[in-house]
Amino acid sequence: MSQPRAGLLIVISGPSGVGKDTVLRRLFELAPQLKYSVSYTTRPPRPGEVDGQSYSFISEPEFLRLIEQKEFLEWARVYDHYYGTSRRRVEDALNRGDDIVLKIDVHGATFVRKRKPDGLFIFITPPSTEELLNRLTGRNTESPEALALRQKEALIELGLAKDYVHVVCNRDVEETAREILAMIAAEHARRQTPV
Repeated sequence: MSQPRAGLLIVISGPSGVGKDTVLRRLFELAPQLKYSVSYTTRPPRPGEVDGQSYSFISEPEFLRLIEQKEFLEWARVYDHYYGTSRRRVEDALNRGDDIVLKIDVHGATFVRKRKPDGLFIFITPPSTEELLNRLTGRNTESPEALALRQKEALIELGLAKDYVHVVCNRDVEETAREILAMIAAEHARRQTPV
């Protein structure tokens, strides 16, 4: 009897404004068998976000309790709020043979890479720095101070793309989602090839 296929951990990173959420929406439409790891956060929900689907929204004391209990695969304080990936949720999905997608920043990806080095780490870049800054400005979701901080951080993150083996330029959402699917398929094929 053959071993069940091990699930693949897929980590998607990229600067704020690069279009990660839009690409992931299309990715899940194309490959509904992929599972999304819902992160915890202490920030309030944005319009349209659903607790348990977008994020698990919890209080700061509850988040700090989960840190003490070593519940997180990675966690960080970003823009005055905590974000974290549930270690248990990820491990349960992988053990079931599910491919699970994490959308996390480059700092979180660094922690995950240390704990799960066999993951597939993909960095999404914008077509240009100018377009990235325009996308961030066009959101109109932050104060000028918060926008300036987010733009500065996005430029720093963009410089960290060199730490990723797989880099995809998001010129077109459909093309980007299909390129990521091809990377996932190639990684599965590589793992099934006898050494």
